[in-house]
Amino acid sequence: MNPRSLRFRIAAWYAGLLAGALLIFGVSVYLGLERYLYGNVQRTLTAECRTIGTQLLSQHPFKRTNWLETEIEEAYAPEVNNHFIRVIQQGKGIVYVSGAPKDGSFDPSQVPLPNAEDRSRKVRVEGKRLLVEGLEFTTPDGTHFTVESGAPYQQIEVVLHGLLLTFAIYMPFIIFVAVGSGYWLMRRSLQPVDEITRRAEGITSTNLSERLPVISTGDELERLSVSLNRMIERLDDAFQHINRFSADASHELRTPLTILQLELEGIAQSHRLNPSLTDQIGSALEETHRMSHIVESLLAISRLDAGEAKIEMTRLDLGQLAASTTEQMKLLAEEKSIRLTSTVDSDVYVEGDRSHLQQVVVNLVANAIKYTQDGGEVEMRVRRNGNTAVLEVSDNGAGIPDYALPHVFERFYRADKARSRESGGAGLGLAIVKAICTAHGAELNVSSREGKGSVFSIELPLLDVPKNDEVRPAVRKI
Repeated sequence: MNPRSLRFRIAAWYAGLLAGALLIFGVSVYLGLERYLYGNVQRTLTAECRTIGTQLLSQHPFKRTNWLETEIEEAYAPEVNNHFIRVIQQGKGIVYVSGAPKDGSFDPSQVPLPNAEDRSRKVRVEGKRLLVEGLEFTTPDGTHFTVESGAPYQQIEVVLHGLLLTFAIYMPFIIFVAVGSGYWLMRRSLQPVDEITRRAEGITSTNLSERLPVISTGDELERLSVSLNRMIERLDDAFQHINRFSADASHELRTPLTILQLELEGIAQSHRLNPSLTDQIGSALEETHRMSHIVESLLAISRLDAGEAKIEMTRLDLGQLAASTTEQMKLLAEEKSIRLTSTVDSDVYVEGDRSHLQQVVVNLVANAIKYTQDGGEVEMRVRRNGNTAVLEVSDNGAGIPDYALPHVFERFYRADKARSRESGGAGLGLAIVKAICTAHGAELNVSSREGKGSVFSIELPLLDVPKNDEVRPAVRKI
């Protein structure tokens, strides 16, 4: 679970808001229930006092001494109901007080007498709270009485404790279920975004014709996918325009450069020129050759990128092709006293265009030789790796700086140390290799350490070995 993902953050916010809402709801229910229970007990106690005052005390003077006690005990049974009842006669004092409750929750004799200002009060008896309501009555004969009725607050606390226990058990469960369900729903809702992201990651400048899936839901996701497809379409048009311009410009430059080259060669062969002018014409002719090479390379890259290059896909032995091509480049390596070797597995069959794959080997080996110091080593290897054929060209030359690695396959790119015009080349050789690999569906990788050398590798799908082919040695070295 990624804590920085959108679904996690939304689920976390949802969990926080839900927990906050449930907390506010729980506190409101708790306070509301406490207020309701307190008011209900208060009304019950007040009604009890009023009944005693209107029905019993109105018969004062009483028929006998214990008449009031007998009537209250029979009618209300305060000890059994765990209630407190006390009757105070003005000028005489307490005429009745209930006995200890059956549960022993308080001692009625410890309940303080009321004051004139506060008849409804909460008192604490032996560490326990008691709700007491009091009313004053005047009998027909003018006698003043104060009737008090009380009940332990514990009755309310038991109900509130049960409510808190219910909240403590069920609220975390509710939050867990709600968050889990919310995360699942969020994951399901954002699944199209994952698909859009996956498809978008695979779109590069070479496959801008592809489009993202459109989610037909009528919501923001559909509008986002449609907008992104329109943006990709505009980029596709821009890239096609650039490729057409490069191809058209290269094609148009071929003819005048060829004519200029022929004219300069004709002038250079004239015996009437002085040596200084001959050197100038030779320099111009050299630059013309270089410009022609650049134009031809640009035209080849543009055609490959546009899919207009003629590619004849045939079954071929990649190891044999690479080994023979490398053998032809030994003279180039000997000029710098570089040891050029090749190691290939037998029967490494792939499907590709022979001339283009040969050009890949030539460009990679020439590039390795060019940027390897005198007396260095360059090795070309062809091997199997599962269902993949791997072509590698490694050297122990100058290497490529880390900052330059992502750009080595760009057109005209030269790293500060490993690329320079004086060393030859226009920075298009690796760009051509990249274009050919893309046209073949091959994966091109490079790894390098500055001062230690570089390794260029190409991976192609491996084909089955033909049954009628002759058996060759497992490894061939030259």
